Amino acid sequence: MTEPEAVSAASPAPASPSLSSRLGIGFMRLLARMPLSWVRALGWVLGRVLHAVAGRRRRIARANWAACFPDHSEAERDAAVRRHFVYFAQAWLDRSWLWEAPEHVVRRRLTLKGDLSALDGDTPTVILAPHFVGLDAGGTALAAKLPRRLCTVYAEQLNADIDRWIMAGRQRFGQPHVVGKRQGLRPIVAAVRDGMPLYLLPDMDHGERDAVFVPFFGVLAATVTSLPRLARLGRAQVVPVVTRMVPEGYEVTVHPAWVDYPSDSVEADTAAMNRALEGYIRTMPEQYYWVHKRFKTRPPGEPPFYVGV
Repeated sequence: MTEPEAVSAASPAPASPSLSSRLGIGFMRLLARMPLSWVRALGWVLGRVLHAVAGRRRRIARANWAACFPDHSEAERDAAVRRHFVYFAQAWLDRSWLWEAPEHVVRRRLTLKGDLSALDGDTPTVILAPHFVGLDAGGTALAAKLPRRLCTVYAEQLNADIDRWIMAGRQRFGQPHVVGKRQGLRPIVAAVRDGMPLYLLPDMDHGERDAVFVPFFGVLAATVTSLPRLARLGRAQVVPVVTRMVPEGYEVTVHPAWVDYPSDSVEADTAAMNRALEGYIRTMPEQYYWVHKRFKTRPPGEPPFYVGV
């Protein structure tokens, strides 16, 4: 599940399989048989290791956190970034059981709650799914527990084995309609109009193309306009879905559909999306995807944000 902002851009074809990728997939399949507490414990260790060795990503996360939470002390920021790396690693290892464990195990570990009526019927819908570490669990929960068929956008992975494994995992429940990034917007809009909710992740910096500079935690950020554009093209409502990692698995909360959205202003609608994202993030900030260069693209005349990173 990914964003459709660059769907017209060519993506490289998957590369040949490798022994390391096959061993990695085999390890994940073995991990899927383990108790969740073991998987999370291993993720804690892996997260602490990644925090220690992935210096560039650690510096990116620290810079993002300092910009978005300027009132935090250096010690508070460092502790939060360490916790983020742990959540990040745990969520990656959780894909083992999401995609390989028996169906009853997966369903037991995923709780779908909130305003489920917002996703009833066949009303054209765009699901706003922020980049929390549990985004794959959120997509799985919706596909497994809703009667509606979802639409997702997929970018091919460079490794053929990994590509097949991820694709199979994301199609495991509910037979989602998968649109490749290179297919363009037309099939996405058609699917939304046909009543397939689109699982959309529009909160990354993809450059100035199809983006506007609007505040994100008080910092101007290049923000893609896909949410209001697709809502308008698909004549769709916007329903936020937020996924939280919990000791028992994941809680996936469906929020009420936004009222009077989209408006006549794409820029105002994109800014409103960022304000809503800030609210969701503040409820569990360490679980947001801070290792991405969210402020990479700067407005004309502004200096680079990630100096020395």
